[in-house]
Amino acid sequence: MSRPGAGAGISPGARRTAWVAAVAVVAAVLLAAAAVPASATGYRYWSYWLRSGGSWTYAQTGPAMHTPKDGTVEGWRFAVSKDAAAAAVRPRGAATFTAICGGTPAASGKKRIALVIDPGTTADAPGGARPPAPRTACALIPTDASSADALAAVARPLRYDSAGILCAISGYPTSGCGEQVAAGSSSGAVSHHGGGHSGGPVLGTLAGAAGVLAIAGFAIRQNRRRRS
Repeated sequence: MSRPGAGAGISPGARRTAWVAAVAVVAAVLLAAAAVPASATGYRYWSYWLRSGGSWTYAQTGPAMHTPKDGTVEGWRFAVSKDAAAAAVRPRGAATFTAICGGTPAASGKKRIALVIDPGTTADAPGGARPPAPRTACALIPTDASSADALAAVARPLRYDSAGILCAISGYPTSGCGEQVAAGSSSGAVSHHGGGHSGGPVLGTLAGAAGVLAIAGFAIRQNRRRRS
């Protein structure tokens, strides 16, 4: 035989009050999320590209780990990009290997690597600096040399940070390395091809709202157990 009050649980009125309170909290959280603009932070850095046919592909390895073949076209672009691959800003121009290295004869034990070096625009420049003009160069390097060697052959001085990240080509920029830049700042807006917002703040808010509802449900179940 059950005890007096067994199975009665929490009263419908109390249960309704708890859920109304929970929903009110969730609504307040979601409204707060809608009032906060999404962050569109990018990074200012030199991105590294490989040219195939008429298009640029974001390099999947660092230049020191890549050994290009004779006839390769590679590119470097300094810009504020939202993320590494999907939204990085490509080098400008459509120079071909023939246009860049046509005047450099082949040599035994050497290879020719065509380079497009694009320092970007004033919108991407740090601290109001004026970027150099884009240029091309033909690197004549040993056949076993890396892409980093090709760049060093035609674009010194290069500046690297302690982690080995390339910070400057031909001395540009004079300072900084991969710093964050908020979209719409005076340092330049984020420019990108494709991609989208990460949704981090929104997803976090929704997760918190779901947590509020779960806690409310848990509290009601606990009350029912205690009263049964």
